[in-house]
Amino acid sequence: MDGIGTLVTNDPTVGEGPLGLLRDAALVLREGKVAWAGPSSRVPEGAAHRRVDVAGRSVLPGFVDSHAHLVFGGDRAADFEARMTGRPYSAGGIRTTIAATRGATDDDLAANMGRLVAEALRSGTTTIECKSGYGQTVDHESRSLAVAGRFTAETTLLAAHVTPPEFAGRTDDYVDLVLSRMIPECASSAKWIDVFCEEGAFDRDQSKAVLEAGMAAGLTPRVHGNQLTYGDGVRLAVELGAASVDHVTYTTDADIEALAGGTTVATVLPGADFSTRNRYPEARRMIDAGVTVALAADCNPGTSYTTSIPWCIAVAVRDMHMSPDEAVWAATAGGAAALRRNDIGRLAVGSRADAIVLDAPSHIHLAYRPGVQLVSQVWRDGRPAYRADWAS
Repeated sequence: MDGIGTLVTNDPTVGEGPLGLLRDAALVLREGKVAWAGPSSRVPEGAAHRRVDVAGRSVLPGFVDSHAHLVFGGDRAADFEARMTGRPYSAGGIRTTIAATRGATDDDLAANMGRLVAEALRSGTTTIECKSGYGQTVDHESRSLAVAGRFTAETTLLAAHVTPPEFAGRTDDYVDLVLSRMIPECASSAKWIDVFCEEGAFDRDQSKAVLEAGMAAGLTPRVHGNQLTYGDGVRLAVELGAASVDHVTYTTDADIEALAGGTTVATVLPGADFSTRNRYPEARRMIDAGVTVALAADCNPGTSYTTSIPWCIAVAVRDMHMSPDEAVWAATAGGAAALRRNDIGRLAVGSRADAIVLDAPSHIHLAYRPGVQLVSQVWRDGRPAYRADWAS
């Protein structure tokens, strides 16, 4: 692949700045991996069997969406309309989706997830994480993970999303079910364990019990934390060495200090805050403090029904005061860090050959031209996975 106007490698050893930018660049892809990256004038002789000229377009790593809820039935358009006309969001809205998910067939759930994964691919997402959490019985959580596993290896058990209706007023009893049956019976189908540590969902002690039980079953923790109020989610995540704590909308100085001193990635989800008219996370403050920040879409039917990472990048730049470079890094290398992966989110020698070609000369256009379909090609494992002209 050559004729690249601007190449984002996310490898500072080969190009400018944290993005490792190369201009007038080329990539050599071989056996699903990046074999070489550098200036077009220096491509090793005989390095490529087939030449793809992208005619001055920008190329960057495929987006890594490290937070998604894609196994669900129905939608919540009515909830969204009501919220936009004055009803505030609360965690209880999830229960509407629980009922619809339980009533859907496996084929219905798989068809819906497949549609959303394909939609995400068209906007440049080549790796996506997916959580359970809309079934909330042993059988429904198990089948949700089975459906998610058809599309991604990054599957997360989020049985502790909210307390389901049949356990209303008995959250401790539901946590006992999660600990005694859901984690033991579902762990083999998941890579991660997650919990919604939030007022109206699960408190610190309940959340810690769920995460530690998941860890004992071989799962790595992640946390939904500090979305609706200041709380314990961020510091619990850091304490347990969670891969990420997601939302981080309400953070104190102590929260940010803990993140900066730990290994937990702070994942910002501007789609949820946009769709609920909530405040945005203080991404600028976290980055300046040395926190590793990821950017994800949080696609779900209730509070962030989007799969578009380019749109999230534009919001992060406009309303969260991230630079275009920072937002692109967060949506690629940052997402990879949140999934503890070093083979994706970059285009450096040895990395997986997941790449996006933009119909623009620079990655800056992702924020500069919000809402415009700029992704013209997506390559995954070194092969074309999407081209805009395929749809015409």
